[in-house]
Amino acid sequence: MLRFGMGELVIILLIVLVLFGATRLPAIARALGRSLKEFKKGTKEIQDDIDEATGEDDKPK
Repeated sequence: MLRFGMGELVIILLIVLVLFGATRLPAIARALGRSLKEFKKGTKEIQDDIDEATGEDDKPK
């Protein structure tokens, strides 16, 4: 398993900053956030469909 320390994270962030530039980083972060939101929404919809098809409910009886 990979474990990153503070030094490694700083180096990675500096490399990203050099590659993309400071002006594009906010747009990249927004796009990444939207992608994660859509992914979570899609997985929740799939889980709901599976629960509905198997007859499982999360509601207590």
